[in-house]
Amino acid sequence: MKFFLCFLALAFSLQAKELVIEDILDRQVRINLPAKRMVLGFYYTDFLAVGKKEAFDRVVGFVKDAWAVYMSENYEAYKSIIPRLEKLADVGDPQFGTFSIEKLLALKPDLFIIADWQYELIKEHLPLLEKQNIPVIVLSYNKESYDQHAKSTEILGLILDQEQRAKQINAFYKTRLDEVQSRIAKAGLKKPKIYIEFGNKGASELSFTFGNDMWGALINLAGGDNIARNLVQKWAVINNEQIIASNPDVIIITGRERELHTNKEAMVMGVHIEESEALRRLLHFKERIGWADLKAVKNERLFAAYHRASTTMADIASVEFIAKMLYPQLFKDIDPNKTYEDFHTLFMPFMPEGTYYIGGIAK
Repeated sequence: MKFFLCFLALAFSLQAKELVIEDILDRQVRINLPAKRMVLGFYYTDFLAVGKKEAFDRVVGFVKDAWAVYMSENYEAYKSIIPRLEKLADVGDPQFGTFSIEKLLALKPDLFIIADWQYELIKEHLPLLEKQNIPVIVLSYNKESYDQHAKSTEILGLILDQEQRAKQINAFYKTRLDEVQSRIAKAGLKKPKIYIEFGNKGASELSFTFGNDMWGALINLAGGDNIARNLVQKWAVINNEQIIASNPDVIIITGRERELHTNKEAMVMGVHIEESEALRRLLHFKERIGWADLKAVKNERLFAAYHRASTTMADIASVEFIAKMLYPQLFKDIDPNKTYEDFHTLFMPFMPEGTYYIGGIAK
């Protein structure tokens, strides 16, 4: 028996390793792998894409609301194939002031993975986490930089012992990004002006547009001239007069699932959303004061996209979508919906049914 226990200890020591990982903030973080009690702050689907659903067997807690409340249909779809999600502890959400360091510590995690914007919100707790020897790894997909996307994915590959899979995901993204940008560069066309708005408040009230983060950064990757670039740093509301004065060539309204039952006029897109319902809501945005005279509306270039098809490796489909809406003549052979489906077929447990992009039919 003593020999057997010694053998197990030796086997474990051979499998276990200590690694120093440079995270997205260039912090040198010492981690003991394999991590067996992780807490996940954000980027749930990228964690899943790299580690596959078995990776959640090593997760003991997460920031629940950002997925279960604000992406409810998406969360329910994944919960149906990962029942463990329902059993995970909720440590609260930093962006809404409900994060609890006590709940996190009670889980005795061996790794806390968070987004860069979450890191800024909970920095005051870091000394306590360091005192308890709980490493914190910071990732970022929000800035929509290929380098940060790739580095975050590589980090997940190291943590989850899926380095080859992480390389495949990065290659999927980079190949398609290079193709988009190469075609635009060769064409040498003037950049069309574009406005993207999160349509969660409906046509009667303006909501967030994007500067250098999220959809604003995706515009840059897709070769567009973002009318909000010099008006908004990350995300904020601009007034209707500014939109009218800019007269964008293309408008994209993003939506998610949450507003389907809470706001009958808000834009909805995503898991289990019917295209007919999404289109019905999209057409109301044409009725805004002054929008009938915008080039985007007059030329029937008002489109829609799934809001959560951003800040993730799957958002290469959104780069293609924006590029195709801006330069339709250059991307006749590119199907963003197929790219989104291909990503899920290759790297996700399944492809949820729903509506993710609406282009060319908002008449």
